[in-house]
Amino acid sequence: MLTGKNIFKSYGPVPVLRGVDLEISRGEIVSIVGSSGAGKSTLLHILGTLDKADSGAISLDNTSFDELSGKKLAAFRNKHIGFIFQFHHLLPEFSALENVCIPGWLSGKNKKEVEARAGELLNMLGLSQRFDNKPSALSGGEQQRVAVARALINNPDIVFADEPTGNLDSANAEELHKLFFDLRKQFNQTFLIVTHNEELAALSDRILHMKDGKIINGQ
Repeated sequence: MLTGKNIFKSYGPVPVLRGVDLEISRGEIVSIVGSSGAGKSTLLHILGTLDKADSGAISLDNTSFDELSGKKLAAFRNKHIGFIFQFHHLLPEFSALENVCIPGWLSGKNKKEVEARAGELLNMLGLSQRFDNKPSALSGGEQQRVAVARALINNPDIVFADEPTGNLDSANAEELHKLFFDLRKQFNQTFLIVTHNEELAALSDRILHMKDGKIINGQ
């Protein structure tokens, strides 16, 4: 479903990605591991269209990223890709429900339909009593679950997660791990996860090991 071929990226004179190839199938949960500076987050951002490679080819569901730019790229990203980051990036002035709704509203969908879908997701994630709470009134684990619901609101083809448990305690991290697999079971959701969490990586269908800007092996 997602294919990257011969991806290179440098920042100034510093090479960060040195010819990365990968393929992710629909419904897979794949983790990328490696030491700091290996290029994991840079690769994730490029695959998620948040950054641009210097060279290489990337496609999602047979749509080449080279064919997209500007508003078309933003619309494609909003519709097909979900993001979960280490820090939840929720907007503090909006409620949990409104934060989840924002990508749906941006896509031009019916306001009430988006709100209904957001409510379903929050209910499923155990946040039925938190719709009207702003992020400051939520625990760290609750904030991250709101961020997960936001990533899912447009039924994306793939969710990219960059150190999603990095800011959580062990109990909340374990709960988030379980949630990813529940979502795969219910929706056949695809995840590509950058993580230092060995337990999460071990649960994945495959682990891709990165070193010095390359994927050195996968299982």
